[in-house]
Amino acid sequence: MRTTAPRRSVRRTVAAAGVAVGVLAAVVTGCDSGGAKPAGERGAGAGPRWNTAPASIAAVGDSITRGFDACSVLADCPEVSWATGDDPAVQSLATRLLGAAEVPARSWNLAVTGARMADLPGQLASAAEHKPDLVTVMVGSNDACRPTVSSMTSVADFRAGFEQALSGLRAASPASQVYVSSVPDLQRLWEQGKDSPMVRQVWKLGICQSMLAEPLSGAEGATARREKVRARVVEYNEVLREVCAKDRLCRYDGGAVFQYPFSAEQLSRWDWFHPGRDGQARLAELAHRQVTAAQPPR
Repeated sequence: MRTTAPRRSVRRTVAAAGVAVGVLAAVVTGCDSGGAKPAGERGAGAGPRWNTAPASIAAVGDSITRGFDACSVLADCPEVSWATGDDPAVQSLATRLLGAAEVPARSWNLAVTGARMADLPGQLASAAEHKPDLVTVMVGSNDACRPTVSSMTSVADFRAGFEQALSGLRAASPASQVYVSSVPDLQRLWEQGKDSPMVRQVWKLGICQSMLAEPLSGAEGATARREKVRARVVEYNEVLREVCAKDRLCRYDGGAVFQYPFSAEQLSRWDWFHPGRDGQARLAELAHRQVTAAQPPR
């Protein structure tokens, strides 16, 4: 499988949670030959329809899509990526849709560890060069996972970045479909690891301090800080839903990744934050279910 994004330092990646995505599939409407059309395609307003069997996939986003810390410490492992990996234990979205033999030639992992929404326009521009049928988008964890609550990406900037990215993709590759994963619930990460002394020591290295600093503190300030981070993630997901809904070829996951009740066993053994192999497999399963569904989630 071709991967084009370089490895980045852990300082850019500690906030990449990202247990989770966007999908694009090429679909064009047929010309009217004068014959009757199926009921779902009649009328002047009929537009392109979602293709549940895309023939090529590009993946953009952050360290979750790069498989960071899933195979070894402080390293990308794109072969286990939920989106485009070729690891049989994961059964990535690309493997499920294209077949294992076609993954190397017809999928591109353009995600970058540490990426935020501000990086998405550039990533989608690179994806558009391949004219993929499907583009998966999973980004936003790093926008919330910051050194402090005040340094989180504003909702307005998050919206502007997503609108710009999607608009650019539409201009460059109008037939591509976008599958957008919701941002994972970072508070659940805290809940899964906070009671382990070893996990708390790892988190002290600087992982997602807006959520994970002082993990055992029940003080009003610490509780309020965690609630603010979770609220911002909820706002990000609402932006993803709203912006995606305006595009006929964009499908939001309906909050599937955010709502998924992942356990500590599905997290990386090196940082208890990023998905491990099992977590990557669960993300692939969720995405495949959404992409191949006849109707988008409600």
